[in-house]
Amino acid sequence: MATVLDGGDIGRALKRIAHEIIEHNQGLSNVVLLGIPTRGALLVERIGKILTEIQEPVPIGTLDITLHRDDLRIKAPRALMPTLIPVGGIEGRDVVLVDDVLYSGRTIRAALDALGEIGRPKTVQLAVLVDRGHRELPIRPDYVGKNIPTSANESVKVHLSEIDGSDSVEIIAGLK
Repeated sequence: MATVLDGGDIGRALKRIAHEIIEHNQGLSNVVLLGIPTRGALLVERIGKILTEIQEPVPIGTLDITLHRDDLRIKAPRALMPTLIPVGGIEGRDVVLVDDVLYSGRTIRAALDALGEIGRPKTVQLAVLVDRGHRELPIRPDYVGKNIPTSANESVKVHLSEIDGSDSVEIIAGLK
């Protein structure tokens, strides 16, 4: 097990992502942030707070993708998390999906399906804390905290203080 990001690294990465969101969207007037539970929902709160400190508050919410996953038949069922869409919705807005780790792209594909049931955004962008590679679908992030190349037999574990007591990102060998 190797720690590749500590709490300070994560904080700096999220600040950089926040600045890039402002720059790319020429402000925040049309931006909505949606976190993918579990850790993406926590990261979206943090990014939202940073954006408020830098420029202005931005609507944030969560998007549960459980029922849109393509592995429902092979994975153990999990409890549904709430989907919370901010007042004003997503119709015609620039939606930034936020997740902790981008791997195969299947979670984001499910998120796009779930988003399509809610409304039609103007654009959909993707922010991830860690991009570990190994894509199975043609999906790429717009904003990345850290690119961490991994082998297929390694696992990336994001620890956030709200759940785990401290912030870090670790690579764990021999797991998949």
